[in-house]
Parts: sequence; C-alpha cells; structure tokens
Amino acid sequence: MDMLWSGWGDPAKATPLPDTVTGLLRDLLGVRPGSSAPVALGDIDVPPAPLDAVARRALAEAVGDPAYVRTDAETRVRHTRGKSTPDLLRIRAGDIGDLPAAVVLPASHDEVAGVLGVCAAHDLALVPFGGGTSVVGGLAPERRRPFIALDLRRMDRLLALDPLSRTATFQPGLRAPQAEALLAEQGFTLGHFPQSYEWATLGGFAAARSSGQASAGYGRFDEMVLGLTLATPEGTLDAGRAPRSAAGPDLRQLILGSEGAFGVITSVTVRIRPRPQTRRYEGWRFASFEEGAAALRRLAQDGPRPTVLRLSDETETLIGLAQPDALGSPDAGHGTGCMAIAGYEGTARDTAQRREAAAGVLRACGGSYVGEEPGERWAHGRYSAPYLRDALLDAGAFAETLETAAFWSRVPELYASVRDALTASLTEAGTPPLVMCHISHVYENGASLYFTVVCAQGEDPVAHWAPAKRAACEAILAAGGTISHHHGVGTDHRDWYVREAGDLGVAALRAVKRRLDPAGLLNPGVLLPLD
Repeated sequence: MDMLWSGWGDPAKATPLPDTVTGLLRDLLGVRPGSSAPVALGDIDVPPAPLDAVARRALAEAVGDPAYVRTDAETRVRHTRGKSTPDLLRIRAGDIGDLPAAVVLPASHDEVAGVLGVCAAHDLALVPFGGGTSVVGGLAPERRRPFIALDLRRMDRLLALDPLSRTATFQPGLRAPQAEALLAEQGFTLGHFPQSYEWATLGGFAAARSSGQASAGYGRFDEMVLGLTLATPEGTLDAGRAPRSAAGPDLRQLILGSEGAFGVITSVTVRIRPRPQTRRYEGWRFASFEEGAAALRRLAQDGPRPTVLRLSDETETLIGLAQPDALGSPDAGHGTGCMAIAGYEGTARDTAQRREAAAGVLRACGGSYVGEEPGERWAHGRYSAPYLRDALLDAGAFAETLETAAFWSRVPELYASVRDALTASLTEAGTPPLVMCHISHVYENGASLYFTVVCAQGEDPVAHWAPAKRAACEAILAAGGTISHHHGVGTDHRDWYVREAGDLGVAALRAVKRRLDPAGLLNPGVLLPLD
C-alpha cells in the first residue's frame, strides 16, 4: 500500500477533529476553516519527464525491466518531497516544484550500483527514497539537474539471521512492521518504534539516525547498527565486521546520518533481542515540568530505567496531546501538572522488578501514580499524531513539530528559549500559537525535547512558518542544543548544522563527499550546501 499522497499514512485511518477541538481552535487561536479544499491528484498539471530515451533504456537495463523505471504522473507526484507540514501544504496546493524526473526501483546492491553508473553517465542526480517520511526536506534536493527518486521498496528481504550472536541483516527498503514480523517468527524483536514506524524503512532509520519511542530500553537505531553496505558512484563501502573495534575510526558512524549524500545504503546489520514476554505502560503526574524532568533524570542516571520514559509539559498535558487518540474526549486532559508515561518490556520477572523499583523513585521525586489507563492509551495511539496533524490542516490550523537535545544542565534554558522564540515570532505575525513540549528520549547525560506548535494558518502558511522555524533554530543553537536529535538535517536544518559542525568539520565532510561522489549526484544540497 502507498501512503496518502497529500497527507500521512493510510487514508482509511484519517478521522476529522471532534467538534470540541474545532471549537477550541476557533476560540483560543482564531482558527477558521480553509477557503479551499486540497487539489485532486488527477488535476495536478504534471510536465513530461525530462528523461531522454537513451537514459531511460539504460536505467531499465540497470534494474532488469522497463516496468521498474516509472515516469507516469501519479508515481512522480507520490515521490515528491516528504511529510513535513510545509511539504504537505505545498503538495495540497498542487506545487510540484520538487518533482523527480523518474522513479526507479532496484532489487539488489548490484542494481543500485548500475543505476548510479547510469546517473553519472547521463548527469542525473539521485535521491534514495525509503518510506518517504522525511520531515526536514531530505527528499527535496537542490535542483541544478533532473533527479531520479530511487525507491528501495523491492529491496525488502531479511538476508541473514544469527541467533547465537543475536544479529540480523536486512535490505534497506523493508518497512519496520515487516521487519518486526520476520523477527517475531524467530522469537526476536528489533525494538525500534519511532512515530514513523508504520511507514519508515530500515535504511531510512540508518540514514537519518532515527530514535524510537522505546529508546530508553532498546537504544537509538544508530546504537543498534553493527554493519552497513554503501553503494557509491566510486564503488562499494563495507563497514562493520565486529561489535566493536579499535581498528581506526569507525566508518559506520560516517554512513549513519549521511542522509543519502555519500551513497545508498544497501544492507544493514543490526543487533536484535528476544521478544518481550510482558509489556506494561502507566501514567504518573508531576506538579511541574521541572519536577518531572528531575525524576526522569534520576531514573536515566541511577536507574532502574524503564523501556519507555517520556514527560509532557503542562500545556501538552492539559490539551491531551500526551494521548493523541484521546484528544477531544473527556479523558484527554489530566488536570493540572505534567503527565509522564513509563513503559516496561521484558520478562515478567524483570518487568515487575523494574516497575516496582522505578515507582519508588518516581514517588520519591514527587510523582503521583495515575494508573495504567494513561499509559495504555498512549501505547494505543502512539502512531496517531501525524493523522491528527492532517486533521488540523483540514480544519484550517497550522500544526508542525520540531525537536532538539541537550545535556541535562542546559535542558531548562533550551526548553524556555525555543518555546519563547516560537511564541514571539508567531504572535508578532498575528497568529498566536499553542506551543507544547515533551521530553521524548532520555540519556544518562541529557534529553531530547520535542515541540508541537499549533496556530492559525494565516494568508500564506508556508511563508508564515519560515521565520518562526528560523527563530527556533537560532534559539536552539544559542541555548547549546543540537539542531536535530532524530529528525535529521535535510535541507531545512542544513545551514544550522553547518554552524554546529564548524568550518573544519564541514570541510572534512566535503572531502568525503568529493571522494565518494565526485560529480555531486547524490542528494545534492541535503546535509551539506552545494559548492
């Protein structure tokens, strides 16, 4: 199944906002229904593919069949940009300025290498396309030449499973639910469950350094990766032959987070774990975000660490976004204070022991137990927030997210600075926002902050958002945060990433780019500015 071309996910799961929510948007933020419906896919005027017959034949030879070189209008539109709110607003308005010349579907590493050779010979750029879930402009390269969207969906196999070492090797186009199903047959799990889980691919997780909602227990995806194969215009790069190594710099870390700018990931070897026997999720309430953050820090540093650990601020708790599928219901909010969700997965004995010990820590830090219902509601609706975003757009609201991370000592300033920057920018523009936040991932030394912004769309919502996003990015760097914790760099964060990495760091990455991709074919302008 393809994702909805003008929104998120499965169209059958889309639901309108409850009347209570639309009334709140109207009264609190001045949101009014949009004046026009999104354009129909069939009404978009798609130009002919700028791909000559010679290049088309060469691409067909590379992938073994002309059917895997697609230039029809619908396929090209479906591979235009990602799923950020500006991406969706543009495509809903019929803006296809980032349209690929063709969509090519390889089935193997050798076919990917062949496509790269064709692109080099015919001066075509190439953008790897997994699940299409990028929210940072990762699928919209700077357009100095036509580009190919390399759709990896045919590369969807489990290549090897080593139960003794607890490792599995996958092709990159396998979506996360299918990977989990294959592992479950052998009694294992990967344990990586980001909000994009239903649609994102394993190759995309590696390329963007994804972090899942259960990272407190299972770790980030880049911590799971043990080996990678990268196809580049200059040949194949294999990285990772042991769990850890002192044999020079770790080339795996160079590939992870490279976002298709250095090559195409064609296989990923990851560590796996036994499937949990038990899953328990529960809610805790704290009087303030500061108090709740201190409790999460104590668990992250001193243990016992839950598998899932997150904390909504006062506004997010009041609105009910801590449980997206309950939004608008009488149970959505939990009064004053801040809602924390703690989840435990593992054997029955381990889960019970960690849960009991963690409860003692949370109570000692001022937390009040509110039962399993909030936790189970969160678990049930953990992938529903993007659908909620689509419903908000349909109702005339603007809704977008951004995230960052910092050391614990900097988290309070980072939280206040980003929230204040977003509020000031959008209020000045005439659309006062609702700014919500939660701690989404915790570490011994710091945490990630995930912000959700809702306001009226204004006359030109894309242009309206741009200065607010810039203000937030400036606030992140000024407060000592990283420009992205798990969404990635793309083109949206690139200019701030360059400042974060520094001149010498960027020069080193450019040297790698020139060696692996001397013609600059791969995702041009993503991660690094064009020369």
